[in-house]
Amino acid sequence: MSLGHIFTQWQKRSYDFPHDRHEVAFMPSPSYRPADPRPELPVEELRWTCPLESIPAETTEDVEPIEGIIGQDRALKALKMGVELRSPGYNIFVCGLSGTGKATTIKTILEKIQIPTTEPEDLCYVNNFRDPDRPILLRFPAGDGARFRAEMQECLRLVQERIPRVIEEEEFVRKRNAILEEYRRKEMDLFGSFEQRIVPDGFILGRVQEGAVVHPEILVRVEDKAVMISELEELVAKGKVNPAWAEAMVEKYQKHSEALQELFRTSLQLSREYQRMIVEHERAGVAVVIRAVFADIVEHYPHPSVADYIDRVIEHILANLDAFRQAPGEQEGEPDLTPFEVNLLLDNSGSAACPVVIETAPTFVNLFGTIERQQDAQGFWQTDFTRIKAGSILRANGGFLVLNAADVLTEPGVWRALQRALLYRKLEIQAQDALGLAGVVALKPEAIDLDLKVILIGNEEIYALLNAFERDFKKIFKIKADFDHEMPNTELAVRQYAALIRKLVNDERLRHFDNTAIAAVVEYGARRAGSKDKLTTQFSEIADVVREANYWCEQDGDRYVSARHVLHAVEEMRKRHALEEDRMQELIIRDVILIDVDGERVGQINGLAVYGGDRYDFGKPARITAAVGAGEAGIINIEREAKLSGAVHDKGVLILSGYLRQQFARKHPLALTASISFEQSYSGIDGDSASSTEVYALLSALSGLPIKQSYAVTGSVNQKGDIQPIGGVNEKIEGFFDVCRAKGLNGRQGVLIPHQNVTDLMLRHDILEAVAEGRFHIYPIRRIEEGIEILTGVAAGVEDEHGAYPPGTVFGLAAERLAELAEIAVKRKAEGAA
Repeated sequence: MSLGHIFTQWQKRSYDFPHDRHEVAFMPSPSYRPADPRPELPVEELRWTCPLESIPAETTEDVEPIEGIIGQDRALKALKMGVELRSPGYNIFVCGLSGTGKATTIKTILEKIQIPTTEPEDLCYVNNFRDPDRPILLRFPAGDGARFRAEMQECLRLVQERIPRVIEEEEFVRKRNAILEEYRRKEMDLFGSFEQRIVPDGFILGRVQEGAVVHPEILVRVEDKAVMISELEELVAKGKVNPAWAEAMVEKYQKHSEALQELFRTSLQLSREYQRMIVEHERAGVAVVIRAVFADIVEHYPHPSVADYIDRVIEHILANLDAFRQAPGEQEGEPDLTPFEVNLLLDNSGSAACPVVIETAPTFVNLFGTIERQQDAQGFWQTDFTRIKAGSILRANGGFLVLNAADVLTEPGVWRALQRALLYRKLEIQAQDALGLAGVVALKPEAIDLDLKVILIGNEEIYALLNAFERDFKKIFKIKADFDHEMPNTELAVRQYAALIRKLVNDERLRHFDNTAIAAVVEYGARRAGSKDKLTTQFSEIADVVREANYWCEQDGDRYVSARHVLHAVEEMRKRHALEEDRMQELIIRDVILIDVDGERVGQINGLAVYGGDRYDFGKPARITAAVGAGEAGIINIEREAKLSGAVHDKGVLILSGYLRQQFARKHPLALTASISFEQSYSGIDGDSASSTEVYALLSALSGLPIKQSYAVTGSVNQKGDIQPIGGVNEKIEGFFDVCRAKGLNGRQGVLIPHQNVTDLMLRHDILEAVAEGRFHIYPIRRIEEGIEILTGVAAGVEDEHGAYPPGTVFGLAAERLAELAEIAVKRKAEGAA
């Protein structure tokens, strides 16, 4: 008795369901048309074995290590074109999976590539004496920036030493004293003539100090004393002077006071004129020395911007001679020489002509530089041109800058600033005002011209988003370099794998690999690529296998790494990541997760699902059930109703409905209510690889024919009934095989896969042994008809010229059941109308 029949009887006992035709179909019937046997895959097609004759040597000792890049011809051509095209906008976006060696590859290629580039430059910011908020940029050939800074420091030291000497020279002092003497004489003549005019009126000219100011004043002569005009009132009150005389003196004082004010203004003008003469004398004497000091710099750096800057320096020194009057060490406070400093922003001395910079932490400051600030004693933030700092974009100028796209997009402000820099090919260094500091002088340094290639490393998702939503992205990243995760499995590729292993052996001082170990590594590369015809280019994973195989070889004390060590390494790697798989396997064995691997049951089938780990995917069977009844609700996707399914899975269920209409609803509409469920599924599912499995479950439920539970099925289906390929076929087969082996292999178990996935098979050796011994079977399927015949043992049925299916076939029984359901639906409508 089949499990499907037992389950039906249990349903009758528990729920007292009425006996109907759906239950009768569980019992075998001689009226069923048996299906023809279907061919299964031979062992030879279950795995590609790397032929030892394709290995170029017996061991890696006789293999030349590879120096180039493996399996990325398309990406290398795009990269080369983007590098050699120096036109604006030909920056490069590199796509590909991690582990394909993109960063290493790019750095290696760029360092080797020979393209005409401009000579590297040193960049310096200097003070703009006319507008300190806009520092000036000076450019020098590589290495000259540091020399210019050192020479400027030496020149300032000489200026500090020589200016006091010039000012103290005898001839210089004599001329200065002569100017002062001439000024004093003219001033005495000026005030002497005025005093002669006021003496007859009873006045004399004196000097009065008010606070720190001394100024000339008209004094009244009373007897033998000189008094202020304001004191006359007190003398009148004491009777010492006549009131009439005092009043007359006041009137005369007012007249002479106006003349004195005019005279005082004339004196100030005279003072300013002679002060200017002294300054001109000092500047004339000092300028000769200063220009001589700076003459060598102007000669060494014959660039207009340098000459103009030196002129401004000399002009500023001459305008501020007081800061240089005393020799260093002789004055109380050292003069502030910050305005004369040279900020060596970028020093390319010793740098390559074409720099390659990989910025692993592209923050705003690291990438674009910044303007640092410091807090003064009052708590205010201050800055100047000496605090301008360069970022990696400047260090890469003239060459290449390699960035991670995800980092660039997640760092605040970086993407927008990078866009502007690449669009306008200029860099304006700014402070990142994240703190919103108040009271800070904002500098606007002179913009720097950019001539570099930016290489952005990302994935397809990031590229698609930028391409769709960033208007200027296509203008600044015109080249896309796709690094593939796989390459064709050819004899050349096998030799390249061997050369790669030899390079790892050399670089990391590993033990040499024999030809069986090389073949095992190549086969692992095919398994990771998921195809017999491909090899993975995720060489970081290949390198891990090589290193771990070497470890197990050392543990065994063998001289050469063999296939046994490689297989051991792969198995140990699987075990390290197989905790989730082992737990699920245990639940299946304990029947906590219900999976049948033998017997028959109507409307129930074993689907196959792939579960992802951190670096390891595994497959396990999942029970899928279908129930059919009268009604017009159509096919109900329980996962969708529970909001546990993704869009692709929902699409697969809709395609399933289309297939049923194609097969059975050309004469009358489908009138049924059916539900499909992934049993014991409590998290989200997606993908359409179970759509054919769901069709089989529905056909079983409709026809009443039980499905053999010894099989598991994978494959998507289209509306015409064609089976379509899926992913993870190896993991799915191995997952079901492990469950069958744990519950007992009986020679009837197997897996149905899409025929297109045969080329993807790279199964484990234990499965190959079981297939060779007839204890496990793998069937390639092209259409639904083939699969349902294997699962039920009954012929699917071919439509005759009248559109009817033969009785006793799967489709014939399903069509009969659908006709019955349609009649029920018509009767219910009629009863409802009545």
